[in-house]
Order: sequence, then C-alpha cells, then structure tokens
Amino acid sequence: MNSVIVSDHFDSGNIDVIDSSNPNDIKVAIRKDNASDFMQWFHFRFEGDIGERYKISIVNAGETSYAQGWENYNVCTSWDRQDWFRTSCTYENGVLSFEILLLQSSVYFALFTPYSHERHLDLLAWAQGDARCVNETLGLTSDGRAMNLLTISETDTPEHKVWLIARQHPGETMAEWFIEGFLHALLDEHNPLARKLLATTAFYVVPNMNPDGSARGNLRTNAAGANLNREWEAPSMTTSPEVFLVRERMMSEGGDIFLDIHGDEELPYNFVAGCEGNPSYDERHAELETMFKNTFMAISPDFQDTHGYPKDEPGNANMTIAANWLGEHFKTLSYTIEMPFKDNADLPNEATGWSGDRSAQLGADVLFPISKVLRLIAKS
Repeated sequence: MNSVIVSDHFDSGNIDVIDSSNPNDIKVAIRKDNASDFMQWFHFRFEGDIGERYKISIVNAGETSYAQGWENYNVCTSWDRQDWFRTSCTYENGVLSFEILLLQSSVYFALFTPYSHERHLDLLAWAQGDARCVNETLGLTSDGRAMNLLTISETDTPEHKVWLIARQHPGETMAEWFIEGFLHALLDEHNPLARKLLATTAFYVVPNMNPDGSARGNLRTNAAGANLNREWEAPSMTTSPEVFLVRERMMSEGGDIFLDIHGDEELPYNFVAGCEGNPSYDERHAELETMFKNTFMAISPDFQDTHGYPKDEPGNANMTIAANWLGEHFKTLSYTIEMPFKDNADLPNEATGWSGDRSAQLGADVLFPISKVLRLIAKS
C-alpha cells in the first residue's frame, strides 16, 4: 500500500494532517481563520490506492464555530472538482468521520461545493461581455485583490436601483453560486422578466465581498481577521476595506432593494432575516418584506418562511450587520438570504444535498420577488 497524501495547497484549501499512517483511522483537523478563532470551512485533496477503502476523521469538529451543524451533515465530495455529491458522515464525541472507496487515485472533500477565485474571475469576464453590464474595480483588498462591482441596466436613467452582495463570509460558497444563477437569469436575452426589469432598473452586484478570505480558506473573516458582516456601522480601509468601498458606493448611488446572500451551517432550510428590530421599522417596511417572502414562496418550493432566526425585538437590531444597517439608512427593503450547508429538509436530495446548482436556481428565482417589490414601491 502506498502512503496517503493529503493536500490543501490550493485556492480555498484548509486542513491539517494529524496522523495519516493508519488507513482505517486517518486523522485531520480544520484550521482556524487567520487572525481569528472562527473555524468550520475545510477543503482538501486526498490521494491513496485505487480500490482501497479509507476512513477519515476530522478530530476537532466538536471545537468548531458551529458544532451543531455537523448533526445530519454529509460531506461534499468530487472526483473531478466539477460534479459534487455527498458522502455519508457520522458525528460522535466531537469527531466527524466518513469513509471513501477510492475509484480513482485522488478525491476532493469540502464543507460545501467550492467556488474558486478562477471561477469568480470567469464569471466577471462572462458578465462584462454583455453590453448591458459594466465591470468596475472599486479598490483593492488587504491582499491586493480587486473588489469588483457589476452594474447592469439597459437605461442611463433608472427608476429603481437594486443591490445584491454575496459571500461576506467566504466559507459560505453557496452565496456566489446564488449570484451566478441570478446573473445568468438577469442577462438572459430570452428571459422576458429580466428584459422588463432592465428597461427601468439598475442592478448593482458584488459577487464576492471577501475574495481574500475565500482564497485563504477562511470561514467568516477577511485577511485582517474581520467579520465583514459586523463592520457596517463603521468600516475602515485598514480592517474592512471590502465593506468600506462597497458601502461608500451604496451611499453614493442609493437603492430600493438590498439583498445580502449567506449560508447557515445549522438550519436545513432557505429563509430570510429582516429588519424587524430596526428603530425605523414600520408598516410599509413590513409590507415590502411580506410581498418579497410571499412571492418567493410562490415561485420556489425551495424557499420557506416557517423556519429561521428569531426576530429581533423592536429597537434591538444589531446595526453592525449589513441588512440592518442598509435597511435603516435607506429606509427600504433589506434582507439577508440564508441557504443551508446540509440540505433543504422540505425538499431533500440524498445524492447532492443542497448544492451549487440548487443555489444557482434559487438565485435565478429571486428575480420574481424583486419584480413584485419594485412594483409595490412604484405604487407608493
């Protein structure tokens, strides 16, 4: 039997090898985010002998930021880094374990379907090939990566402005898959709803709010160790340049709808978190939220409004969070959209669980609630 090789020296890689000498008990551990105690994301390549069965154990799973997220979790697996499926896991005594029969010499494992920086750049290049889309660099991150903004419209005098940002938490890769699906729907010349929206509306899209953390294999933080979704009240170019640059542009442009796309490690559902705890929350805000949720549920069986986060008490919202700060500053609809790392318990798929493709479909479907809310805003 040849020796086992475990590697994470690639984009978004994260794992430490503890002991690889026993094929029936290979021990690995997740690394913390740089300059932070957050940890949950992992992504690594495993190589061994074809035809052999191996057991891999993540020995510090119980010490991760969201240890309850391992209950009923199955690991994302791929032979070719294109097609991802789920491998069954067991979680006992703080250890997450799974077995693999090697059909090829190497295989990849990840917390969720990865979204690489190369794919991110490909998405930007594809989008800017459409005459209706402008790709702009707002500035640079701490590691020198571009903070890209896509502005998409068919008119120079839009009646409405809609913002979508994604992946403030870099390990929540489903967020950028969501954006990819959204962009493909929005730029589809055969999509009548997209064409109607672009005739009157400008869309501002940031596909990846945290390119440094994404490349480093972080769960929640950027290169400076900042949780970007706690930086919106007072961002700085020193600790949170990503938020600083995007927020400045938002304040300059304004907006009618703000959507911040995320993933949740524990809840096996798609849901939204709103601004009920904001000081200025009122009946109009509630009406916009209700319209958005009802329309989303009508178009997508993958979306629901039964399970989610507890609602903030009036006046008790955390104003450092993007959705809350934006909803308060612009006095309009501002939602955090959450997707699962596991599966959608209402509509499960045993083979793939919740996936990049399903995230992209949900992103395409969000055009419908956006359209309905804009119509309601236009009437008010």
